[in-house]
Amino acid sequence: MSFYFDSHDSIYAHAVRDTRRVLETIAKRYMDGNPPQPPLCRAFYRDGIVRGRDYRYSVDFDKLFPHAKIGELVYTWGKIWSQSGGALPFDVNCLSPVVIYCNGRQIFRSDIHQERDFDKRARVSLALEAGWNHVVLRFRKTACAFGGIFGTWLGKLPYYFLLPDPARDGQEGWLYTEPRAEPLARLPSREDTPESTGMRWLPEARWDAKQRAQGRLARMFGNKRGSAAIGWTRARFAGAGGNSQYIVKGRARHAGLAIRIGGENVLTLAKPGAFETKVVVPDGTHDIVVHAQNAGANWDCELSILKGRVPLEFINPVGVAGTDERWLWLGPLRAGAIVDYKEITNLKEIHAGLDGEKIYWRLDLPGTWVRLYAEAELYGRWNYPLGVTLYGLMQSGRQLGLPEICQYATGHMQNCCDLFDYAMWDRSEYGGPTNVLNLLTSIDSLDDCGSAGSAMLEIARDGVLKNYRAIADFAANHICKRQARLPDGAFFRKEQMHVFDNNTMWADDLYMSVPFLCRYSRLTDKKHLDDAAGQFLKFKKRLYIPELRLMSHVFDFNRGAATRIPWGRGNGWVLFSLAELLMVLPEKHRLRPGLLEFFRALSDGALARQDGAGMWHQVLTDHESYPETSCTAMFTYAFSCGARHGWYGDPGKYSSAARKGWRGITKVGVDRDGNVHGVCVGSGFSFQAEYYKNDLPWRTNDTHGIGIVLLAGVEIMRLEGFLKTNH
Repeated sequence: MSFYFDSHDSIYAHAVRDTRRVLETIAKRYMDGNPPQPPLCRAFYRDGIVRGRDYRYSVDFDKLFPHAKIGELVYTWGKIWSQSGGALPFDVNCLSPVVIYCNGRQIFRSDIHQERDFDKRARVSLALEAGWNHVVLRFRKTACAFGGIFGTWLGKLPYYFLLPDPARDGQEGWLYTEPRAEPLARLPSREDTPESTGMRWLPEARWDAKQRAQGRLARMFGNKRGSAAIGWTRARFAGAGGNSQYIVKGRARHAGLAIRIGGENVLTLAKPGAFETKVVVPDGTHDIVVHAQNAGANWDCELSILKGRVPLEFINPVGVAGTDERWLWLGPLRAGAIVDYKEITNLKEIHAGLDGEKIYWRLDLPGTWVRLYAEAELYGRWNYPLGVTLYGLMQSGRQLGLPEICQYATGHMQNCCDLFDYAMWDRSEYGGPTNVLNLLTSIDSLDDCGSAGSAMLEIARDGVLKNYRAIADFAANHICKRQARLPDGAFFRKEQMHVFDNNTMWADDLYMSVPFLCRYSRLTDKKHLDDAAGQFLKFKKRLYIPELRLMSHVFDFNRGAATRIPWGRGNGWVLFSLAELLMVLPEKHRLRPGLLEFFRALSDGALARQDGAGMWHQVLTDHESYPETSCTAMFTYAFSCGARHGWYGDPGKYSSAARKGWRGITKVGVDRDGNVHGVCVGSGFSFQAEYYKNDLPWRTNDTHGIGIVLLAGVEIMRLEGFLKTNH
């Protein structure tokens, strides 16, 4: 029995020394478990209770209800899903008195101190049950305020609540009552609908009579002459096989109209009026696009498509969650502008409006737009562990000659590049966190940009990644111009949303910055390579433990001290990143001798802590802490690089240690199905080794470990080839 599973179930027991099979098994398991998946579209009401820049919901009921009286109450009601239950932190700033209920139980009531110190967060724990959980907040108006800031964020993960309304199932946000003098006799529960409570819940789901009388396009886009709008729906054209005839009929009121079905223009109407025409359409599901030109008030249009006398049923073209609307609408556009209809229906694109403003698709509902949400657990997301994962996949695909692995990594990153313009618009338009590329758009740390940006630049070397430069420049702007630095230019953490990290230096940040700077320097200026090289010596000055020849995890400037805890992955990040730098740093670079000396010292320190099975441990100096797979892979990678490139005086012991490390990974850390075990979760920091040993658990298939295990295997294949050639 090994530490994580029975030895018989290890990939070593089944793939033996076939590193190629190991890499292919890990990569394909990951790809099969995380198939390509586009973002989900949700209806989004922008004028209600929405999330602000700190990822929590913010509401000022004084603005929504300016005539509310002191002492009146407003209730908000939302729901959140939990797969297995558990405690979820929930912060609230009490601008006015607040009571919070979770699944019918009161869990918080603000006191005078929390209401007085409203700029401080009060921490509440939501005891979630498996399935849907309903949360209700009650706010009371006082003479000074009416509302609060509330919600959940963990490491800037975008937790959001949905409306508990079956008619709008899937729409983000909260329902809320009008101000009322008396408390509710009964709180809404998971069995309730808004109608069953007997209460009027806002925001309104439908237009009022006056708005309906305006006509569809006028109420959404106004009545400015020279404007235009596009409607988009879809229908199933089911004939007897091949092509079938249909009747297209309707009316354009004060509008010119063009209609396209399946990409083909079927009708152009220059003047308002009724129309009816016969068209032949191939069997299948086809997009229907109408392009209306405004020529006066109430410039609505009507359309039906009939098979014989039976009208076709229109369906939402992208399956927007949270609405039963069949049409999406885009406008106001400039009348007469040339429209690329294929591009206009690309949901990743932002479009130019009537006066040059940027616009996006909306619904024929009050204040309701379409918004993109990344729902896949991993595919298409942007974060630092995924950066290493994609790097490992790309290098594995190249090394193994398996283009499908490279294509997967490229597709993931291309999805990020394609969504960047939308995500930046979303951030600007709604003012809160985006639901795609949220870490990149709310960037305030090296974690948010460096690792994934480095993987993007590496993938771009194959020449098939498009539109990546905008993200590269955006990330570089943060790293080079906005990221906090000490007077000597060393990176450190300051003024981050994750306030626990403020005023600290982390060993991890060498990987979150240096590989990106190395790759970005190829595109721009060698000064970025100089910056990368200098960081190691500046970090060494504050984090290096000479007697151990290892690195402290963190230097805390509030305490004026380093933690002096040699965390496994923290040291792995340093040696791994230093190997990445040395592979591209010119031989005559002025800092190279000192960096090589540092690399050898850290290698000596790590080598002395390898256990008999080939593994390194969560706390490097404590072999009673668990054998940790990600740091083992990082040391294996670095030792192999050093042996191959001649950075050691005695390369033999390091090549042997690298091979031993890989054998340990395949025996202890990877099972027969390619699952990677024993990977430490993302960490905080502590001055106690017990925190790393006992409070940071390991996980299976955590993305902190998958990519670096793949990279270690690639390096071992290269090392084996090198040793055969040179011996």
